[in-house]
Amino acid sequence: MDRVTIFDTTLRDGEQCPGASMNTGAKLEVARALSALGVDVMEAGFPIASPDDFQAVHTIAQEVRGPVICALARCLTEDIDRAGEAVRGAERPRIHVFLATSKIHRERKLEMARKEILELAVAGVTRARRYVEDVEFSPEDATRTERDFLAQVVGAAIQAGATTINIPDTVGYAVPAHFEKVIRQLLEDVPGIDKAVLSVHCHNDLGLAVANSLAAAQAGARQVECTINGLGERAGNCSLEEFVMALKVRQDLYGLATGINTERLYPISRLVSAVTGMAVQRNKAIVGENAFAHEAGIHQHGMLKDRRTYEIIDPAEVGVVRSRLVLGKHSGRHALAARIKELGYQLTDEQLDACFAQFKVLADKKKEVFDEDIAALADDLVKEVPRVYVIDTFHVSSGSATIPTAAVRLRKNGELVEDAACGDGPVDAVYKTISRIVGISPTLTDYHIRAITGGRDAQGEVNIEASYEGRTYRGRAASTDIIEASAQAYLDVLNRIVSSRPQAEAGPAERPRL
Repeated sequence: MDRVTIFDTTLRDGEQCPGASMNTGAKLEVARALSALGVDVMEAGFPIASPDDFQAVHTIAQEVRGPVICALARCLTEDIDRAGEAVRGAERPRIHVFLATSKIHRERKLEMARKEILELAVAGVTRARRYVEDVEFSPEDATRTERDFLAQVVGAAIQAGATTINIPDTVGYAVPAHFEKVIRQLLEDVPGIDKAVLSVHCHNDLGLAVANSLAAAQAGARQVECTINGLGERAGNCSLEEFVMALKVRQDLYGLATGINTERLYPISRLVSAVTGMAVQRNKAIVGENAFAHEAGIHQHGMLKDRRTYEIIDPAEVGVVRSRLVLGKHSGRHALAARIKELGYQLTDEQLDACFAQFKVLADKKKEVFDEDIAALADDLVKEVPRVYVIDTFHVSSGSATIPTAAVRLRKNGELVEDAACGDGPVDAVYKTISRIVGISPTLTDYHIRAITGGRDAQGEVNIEASYEGRTYRGRAASTDIIEASAQAYLDVLNRIVSSRPQAEAGPAERPRL
């Protein structure tokens, strides 16, 4: 299977997105994540742009190993010299030089003739070769450049020593059929083009950056330039996660592969969103909040039968824990029943019918019905949590110079059982002690406290979520003492677990995974 080189430019073109600037520390954090992701080339910045940009490229070149570290430069002496200094010390350095070639750029921006452009391109590549053996050349605005002149410039750059030729769709003007034709003609018409890797860099002004990149890869391009979350100038660049997963899902069509660790796509998407402040749209492919969420009842029914009915990607492949069945007004009885079971409730058919009717009324009032809402509906039907164990007394010792310790006495069928344990804090100590007594140690997945009344004597409500043997259980309690409320909420969870399984199954206590 042919391999496509993934050239990530999140730290350069992605950072040029208005409002997405990153300092050196943030860039280094993202660079390390990109290395772990498995990108082949990392364009770390545009060193001539500012002292901070130079420092960021230089720091990444010194500290990040694995990918090729690339610096961008115009075909100007000062730019190239600065880029050469920035990547000095990199394990695998590259300089990427570019020069506009389209008629509108030649005449309106550069005020140069074709001959001058050719001479400047050759001089730029030649000077970059003084610093590194790996030089990339880009004819800016290539898709609006006359085909004969584009081929002429590309050929000259290769003769001058360029090892990668990148064809940028700088303003997102191309469409797939057009762009595929551009790539095929270059491969056919440029002498010696087999001596260089043919690359593409697509912008998303018409929403076609990923489609154009795929068309180019199908035509023979073997490097694709892209960014995390599709960040970049104006409407952005080709989205790395979308391009990579398109090749992976449709290997039958493309027969192409990348070296990307796809399980890291979702985590790095969240990291880039956090450091840039650029939120990912909910319906963004692959990494959006709704990418693996299903609300329509027909879809949810299919998902409960077999995930593949409505998902072409296993969420785990991109680092998402699981698909999400969003409960709303479009959801059906099957999805509600499945969620109620996950929350640890066992309703009769009559109770489920009543719950579904109440759920539909609630769903008409809310965009999304949350697990807490469903738990409240179920609680009203089952009336109360089975009280197998009841707290009799508890004592907690905690302080800055004291190891948090809890002693708890529970009552079960009139008999008193007690134990003690240490923890990372008073709540942790109480939970460990209760788990030792009951003999069940669920994994605590959520713990939330809120004040339900005002003033210094306010009651605190504790809501917790825990998983045990593949099922999710919730508990809640309120008290003016948050340790007591926390203990009661946790015991609610354990009572739900105990009441839903034969007592004989409860074995020796494990260390709670809090």
